[in-house]
Amino acid sequence: MSLSPSPRQLLLGAVLVATSLIATTTLAEEPRSRLDVQAEAQLDVIPDRATLSARLWERTPAIAQRDDTANDPDALREARDRLETRAATLIRTLEEAGLEREAIGAGSLNVQPEYLPGERRGDDEREMLVRTRLERPFQVEVEDLERLPLLLDALTEAGVDALDGVTYDLADRDAATDEALVKALERARHKAELMAETLGVSLGAVTGIAETRPPVYAPRMMAMSADARESAPQAEYRPGTITIEAGVGVSWEIEPQP
Repeated sequence: MSLSPSPRQLLLGAVLVATSLIATTTLAEEPRSRLDVQAEAQLDVIPDRATLSARLWERTPAIAQRDDTANDPDALREARDRLETRAATLIRTLEEAGLEREAIGAGSLNVQPEYLPGERRGDDEREMLVRTRLERPFQVEVEDLERLPLLLDALTEAGVDALDGVTYDLADRDAATDEALVKALERARHKAELMAETLGVSLGAVTGIAETRPPVYAPRMMAMSADARESAPQAEYRPGTITIEAGVGVSWEIEPQP
């Protein structure tokens, strides 16, 4: 009598083995429970540097708007000479106040026409006048904020036509944004630990990290005018703080506590 398995028995055995392998694979691939946490942090930093923005300008005399006289080369040359003389005086005044030449940025010359109404004529119409405005912007880098009032005095002493304001900044922006990001990650870990302890589970390995809000940094601007500066010589200049915000999302595996 033969003891060899029949084809039916072989087929049944193969099906049972395959079913067992599928069940084992399914159990192995079953996703583990996880905890997803999002957190944000805010960092307030005191500025340690500033940039002063100012402008000088000169104008040609206003004349009747005619094609053959609107651009008087002699008037333009004289206005430019006056502007360059004032610019040299401004730079010299700032250097005498202790500022290095490299910290003074002189922008390029900007030339533009300005139109204004003239006197009324007999037919009750106004003749349009035109003049040319020549302007140069200046930026002053201030590494020591204690010297800011002195440099503002120097700018007004040099007779700037517009003092556009003070922009407060940080010498090391990367260090500040890194600190904000670390605070957000620490906040995420604190939230995860608190949630896990409250719900009676244990945190496992970190399975995912992402920035939900990259650190946002913007210099702080304080607007002012030359007239306001002259009317308040004893004014105090307080930079305040620069706010940097960051956000993260972190995922942990979780397991029941033993």
